[in-house]
Amino acid sequence: MTTITGNWGEAIVKLTWTATDVTPEHRLVTSVHGLCFYEGKVMLVDLHNRGWDFPGGHIESGESSIACLQREAMEEGYVSGDCRMLGYIAVDHEKNKMWDEKSKYPKLGYQLFYRMNIETLHPFLGEHESKKRILIPLHEASSLHHEWNPLFTEILEQAAKVTT
Repeated sequence: MTTITGNWGEAIVKLTWTATDVTPEHRLVTSVHGLCFYEGKVMLVDLHNRGWDFPGGHIESGESSIACLQREAMEEGYVSGDCRMLGYIAVDHEKNKMWDEKSKYPKLGYQLFYRMNIETLHPFLGEHESKKRILIPLHEASSLHHEWNPLFTEILEQAAKVTT
């Protein structure tokens, strides 16, 4: 388990990575992300108005976290494959003076992370949120990702050791 403080807009939040295959309560999951691997490389997607990132997003009504990741990986990277949960980042707004009960995010929420073994690289069409995808060696991810933090290093190292 690793904890850092990070910026959430203009506020400070506590971010804690926990490696686990236990999923937090569904209503507290704020987003789902995937480290997608193909032939020893990891995929990043170039998202409009954000830059290079791992595919991911918010769970839609009635959707499971794995279904969310599979949908987001297809929409953003045009890939499909098998997934395995790696763990989550707990996003704690306890000391965030800007958080209030009307926030769309819970005071303690969770960002789930999965490893996907890409089975199919579909033609990239760029119809949704991303301009392109790339498959890169793992050591290049930190220099390209738009907002790299130390938790991502730990998550990527864990994902590299795991198979689905």
